[in-house]
Amino acid sequence: MRSTPPAEAFPAHTPAAAQIFTIVLSHGPVTRAEIARRAALSPAAVTKAVRPLIETGYLLEDVDEEHRRALGRPANPVRVHGGRALFLGVKVTGDEIIAVLTDLCCRIRVARHIPLDDRRPGGVLATLSGLALELLADAEELGARVRGVGIAVSGDVDRTEGMVRYSPFLEWRDVPLAHLAAMTIGLPVTVDNDVRALTVAEQWFGAGVGLSDFALVTVGAGIGCGLVVGGRVVSGAHGVAGEIGHLSFDPAGPRCHCGNRGCVEAVASESAIVRDVRAETGIDVADAAEALELAHRGDPGAREVYARAGAVIGRAVGSVVNLLGPERVIISGEGLAAYDLFAERIRETFAASAFGAAARCDVTTRPLPFEEWARGAAATAIQSFIRSDTPKGTGVTP
Repeated sequence: MRSTPPAEAFPAHTPAAAQIFTIVLSHGPVTRAEIARRAALSPAAVTKAVRPLIETGYLLEDVDEEHRRALGRPANPVRVHGGRALFLGVKVTGDEIIAVLTDLCCRIRVARHIPLDDRRPGGVLATLSGLALELLADAEELGARVRGVGIAVSGDVDRTEGMVRYSPFLEWRDVPLAHLAAMTIGLPVTVDNDVRALTVAEQWFGAGVGLSDFALVTVGAGIGCGLVVGGRVVSGAHGVAGEIGHLSFDPAGPRCHCGNRGCVEAVASESAIVRDVRAETGIDVADAAEALELAHRGDPGAREVYARAGAVIGRAVGSVVNLLGPERVIISGEGLAAYDLFAERIRETFAASAFGAAARCDVTTRPLPFEEWARGAAATAIQSFIRSDTPKGTGVTP
């Protein structure tokens, strides 16, 4: 890889300053008075934190000349200068790597997809290195420096240590991915679970903006859940909070790759649906797309498989709502292509399992293109940059 300049420190030197910048990032343009209200800080504290961010070009002040002439000292809104810094976001799946180049507002400027022929860490790093070179060249054309890299991987990921403890689709165990990638790319690297990364993007830029408590449930190759409680993405003491895919609702059910039986993922993941459609119909569908097509053609066995999947997803959503009481549950993921087939059962079983007022939780769907997973990874890199919390073991000082 090419050499890179020393990483630039973000000029928010206190947690309050980082909080203020995040408010502007999610809600801007916004006045200082509104920032103070949202952050529960004094106007003086907001002014003190905003000044260096404007001076260094991370925030821009929108001046209303007409208002200025009329009132003399208007409450000018401030907004994030998206082009001030760029970030790479990478989603690693079992068969491809999706990479995006985003600005500081997490808007995708460039996207790349490349097949993954070698799932071993060395093969992934080699492919990632080539993609990073391409995107760094794109960044030079945009006239801004890349300040960090986010990598999203399914499974048990320790963001603090930058370690992939276990990823079933990659068949990895205990891979220090942040350190290896930072040495390869030469930039600060944040590694996180893919669903948690997507949750960060939804919290700051998507359907979770302004919500202190919500859950993101993803349906597809796996069944995942990201949790925001009290305004913070929850990872838990051991980094695996939200693993609703491994809630077991049927001890006598099909065996899950985690070793247990009757897990949500063992019934409602795409591979489980393909398996069950074959068993119910006697038709050797090749993949999830063929199973979906068969169900849409009206095959009763295939439709029943999707209905069962919807029922178990609805029960899992009900469990999340009963435990945490979120304002909203967002259902997303590539499995939404089949949502019309299991939506009714999701609603029925959620309503049946949600206790009391929990049933009032807003359950909504949010179809997202696959690049959004990589954008979620970029969001974690932006988050690390703002908070200056580059994980241990990256070998790069923020």
